[in-house]
Amino acid sequence: MSVGFVMLCHTALDRAAEVARHWAERDCPVVIHVDARVKAPAYDGLVRALGDLGNVRFSGRYACEWGTWGIVAATQEASSVMLKAFPEVRHVYLASGSCLPLRPVEELVAYLDSRPRVDFIESVTTQDVGWTVGGLNVERFTLRFPFSWRKHRALFDGYVRLQRRVGFRRRVPSGLVPHLGSQWWCLTRRTLSAILDNPERGEIDRYFRKVWIPDESYFQTMVRKFSTSVESRSLTLSKFDYQGKPHIFYDDHLQLLRRSDCFVARKMWPQADKLYDTFLLGKGAGQVAAEPNPGKIDRLFSKAVERRTKGRTGLYMQSRFPNKQWGHGRTAAPYSVFEGFSEVFENFEAWLGKVAGTRAHGHLFAPDRVEFAGGETVFSGALSDSAALRDYAPKNFLSNLIWNTRGERQCFQFGPNDVQDCSEMLAGDPNAQISVISGAWSIPLFHSNQNFGDIRREAARLQKIESDHLAILRSHNAKARIRIWTLAEFVENPMEPLQSIVDEISPRSLRRLTEAPTLTDLKGFGQFLQNLRNQGMQPVLMGDFPAGETVPTALRRGRPYLVK
Repeated sequence: MSVGFVMLCHTALDRAAEVARHWAERDCPVVIHVDARVKAPAYDGLVRALGDLGNVRFSGRYACEWGTWGIVAATQEASSVMLKAFPEVRHVYLASGSCLPLRPVEELVAYLDSRPRVDFIESVTTQDVGWTVGGLNVERFTLRFPFSWRKHRALFDGYVRLQRRVGFRRRVPSGLVPHLGSQWWCLTRRTLSAILDNPERGEIDRYFRKVWIPDESYFQTMVRKFSTSVESRSLTLSKFDYQGKPHIFYDDHLQLLRRSDCFVARKMWPQADKLYDTFLLGKGAGQVAAEPNPGKIDRLFSKAVERRTKGRTGLYMQSRFPNKQWGHGRTAAPYSVFEGFSEVFENFEAWLGKVAGTRAHGHLFAPDRVEFAGGETVFSGALSDSAALRDYAPKNFLSNLIWNTRGERQCFQFGPNDVQDCSEMLAGDPNAQISVISGAWSIPLFHSNQNFGDIRREAARLQKIESDHLAILRSHNAKARIRIWTLAEFVENPMEPLQSIVDEISPRSLRRLTEAPTLTDLKGFGQFLQNLRNQGMQPVLMGDFPAGETVPTALRRGRPYLVK
């Protein structure tokens, strides 16, 4: 025999027994360490379950709390038993109780026999490590960590701050260069014996007892001192998420595990019956032998991390509310916002829906109710027309609307009379196409029969709101496609901007507009603006309207200007 397995177990002992029996029945000795915190009945049951196997041993037990010395001590104890009880073992393979062999043992034996002097262990210097999570690389070795990070977090953090403040630094034992790497290794008898029989082991062990997460550094450092041939990689497939927590494999990961070509994988879900049946009962045999290559599935894990941290563009859900710094999209699809168009044109929504083949809503953020297209009270995704429900989270309301209608272009009206809480979101959304006719809010005031003093005050209020909104649209943070015309520019030549808008909404049609929507009656509007000036209110957003009775038709050719 050329390989023996050391197993560190603490949960799902029934599954650990299955894996141990799988290896032992194929002439691979197994030494099992069971966490001292496991109750006696469970431990005794595991011993009885494997009692018929002569090449299975149990080592002395240590309490194995994450990040502490106990895991290293347990590994040392079990490895010592392996080397002493099975002198014919050439390689020792460290595994956990949640590991599962992915390839026949015979392939692993042949692989190691062809590399009799090679130690397989991930071992890189602290300067080259980019996967540590928690902010401690070099400081793992230069500070002391007597407190449990999980049980005594306040003491742990406080003691680290104190050591940094006083400038405390531990001395690394002479001859050692700190290295880090995966806990799961396969070492030769020669290297492992040199580590365990090292005459300076007492001093080294005392030093590593106060190193943080020593199971990721003890053997990784010592192997560099004694090994003559190190391959800095693990033969065990183990993947971790962005928080440093191990990925758990389930039944639907079967093909993914096969694709990795690794000999062993962790961490298996104990109830993954399909995985255990497939790999332990030999149903996975017959594949072409290949070099272990976990990098073949790294792309899928990278996508999983991206999906976990960023989610799907435009999707807001209870289980994963996007972080502002991580999110890569506010909405799920392009949409159009029209400001002032329903005031300038009669029945603009109906005309737009007919010409562009899109869903044209009214003012979705109107103060009294949500004006869905067709006067609907409930829209896609059970969105209500209740203003109170919408205003509880207006940005989420818009995101949900766009998400629920993916595949159909949404258009809606917006103006200074609407709820303004989503202005910044609209301006910063790359999916938004915003077309603004500034000052168009004054047309309803022009047609109203209110007292002129009330009209002047309302005009001043609306102009202030729209001025603030336009400042947001012109901000350097704006990412939407934004077009702004003054009212005078637009009514002088409405066909050109309408054509460009329709072309963007439905670029495949490329139809020339033959008719525009009906322009509202603006006769006398210039005099209305002059009356506002006479009353002390300065209308500045409407453009250059003459004070006469006529509508401007030949002042100059209107040209939209593009922001962003």
